[in-house]
Amino acid sequence: MGWMLLILVLFWTVMLIILPQLYMFDLSFHPNLPPPEMGGPKDHHTLENYKYLVFGAPGNEDGYNKVDLLVFVRTLIAAAFVTVIDLMLCYPIAYFLGQTKGGGFIRILVLLLIIPYWINEILRAFAFRIIFGDSGVINEFLILFSVIDSPIDFIRANVALYAGLGYAYILLMIFPMYNVIESLDRNQIEAARDMGASWVTIHRRVVIPYAKPGIASGCTMVFMLSAGALAAPQILGGPSSLWFTQLVYQWFNTGSNWTQASSYAIVLLGACLVIVLTVMRLFKVNMGDIGK
Repeated sequence: MGWMLLILVLFWTVMLIILPQLYMFDLSFHPNLPPPEMGGPKDHHTLENYKYLVFGAPGNEDGYNKVDLLVFVRTLIAAAFVTVIDLMLCYPIAYFLGQTKGGGFIRILVLLLIIPYWINEILRAFAFRIIFGDSGVINEFLILFSVIDSPIDFIRANVALYAGLGYAYILLMIFPMYNVIESLDRNQIEAARDMGASWVTIHRRVVIPYAKPGIASGCTMVFMLSAGALAAPQILGGPSSLWFTQLVYQWFNTGSNWTQASSYAIVLLGACLVIVLTVMRLFKVNMGDIGK
């Protein structure tokens, strides 16, 4: 039974993850050719797809397509912003859940956190669009109490997008930290309090160093998923905002240019891996710590 399970896991990993990624990586180095010419003399390895992202269309000195590069950088910055916001919101919740006594009460709180995620992600994104719309709950509430005179365009300002992304992956930030903080010996906190340490010092010197694996795990998952999100940017993004995954989607579907789309996808994957591994190195956390 154990060997059968191992074979199924290996089959899933190799056939559905590794091989498709390798095929896409190889495809990104080929020119976009019609099917009859694929594999012919014109089909050769080239860096033109990657040059297109950085410099624009070949032969164009102005590089009009550099907007794609700006979208790529903006997407990574926005994903990092969403990750930081989630960390700031979820750390107090994870600490409260991990250090509060009373199993029944904690189970109810955890259940209340999980129940909204029984709803499909796309439906949740549309719910956020309704909440942050011109005639949505927030604008109607602010107008009712005379806080504002006219509706605020939360969609154009990307407030709805960041809120939707942050909420979409909030559990992936809470539970890794909660699992680590729950195992923290409360006597360490009590000892620090007895020695006169403030709550800020206790968290900075005791709790956060102990919870680093959970923090790193949560931040890694939220950043990677935010950078690779598609549904939330499509539904909640403003008319002037564009997510890099939307460009990948357009190349694959609207543009029917799979080679260009593959290069964009590989660049996004590589950039996310480099950023995550760099942050892990800076905070002295390895994969073994995250996997605990």
